[in-house]
Amino acid sequence: MNYSCKGKILISTPDISGDVFSRSVVLIIEHNENGAFGLILNKKNPHASEIMLHLLGFPVEVYEGGPVESDKTFFIINGPKISEFSIEINDNYYLTEDENAVIKAVSLGDLEIENLKIFSGYSGWAALQLETELNAKMWTIVEVYNLDYTSPNDQNLWRNIMQNLGGEYLLWANSPEDISMN
Repeated sequence: MNYSCKGKILISTPDISGDVFSRSVVLIIEHNENGAFGLILNKKNPHASEIMLHLLGFPVEVYEGGPVESDKTFFIINGPKISEFSIEINDNYYLTEDENAVIKAVSLGDLEIENLKIFSGYSGWAALQLETELNAKMWTIVEVYNLDYTSPNDQNLWRNIMQNLGGEYLLWANSPEDISMN
């Protein structure tokens, strides 16, 4: 493998429609010869949000990280590490699955809820699967994008990134969700 998407944003092309990746913005956390791991940043999961309300005791938005292992919970945190069990995304953000450390940090006031984003499941690709999808133009790699990974996002994030890319992406940004209706 000559190129890694680690730390990059992938945005789905309108060709991907009707599934969880339709109009998705995915942060790639890990990408190597064994495959890729990422989280969808812009799809809220109301059911998981309700479960987390009962666990934490206060309302939070949970996002659909992807279709793999939806029973697992992942946290992106903006700020200092609160758990030794974490993966650095960049200088400001890291990923952890350590629920206890997150709950403790929030309850003690060491972690503000606006510096936390919660995900149910993840997006995963087997060896060379992501490369195949990239070659098929199912995804567009966004090399540099100033994005707060913990900010609340919805479907407008996909559209906004497409508009910022300009050119043919402007057409995609304004296309209907079902491209056969275009």
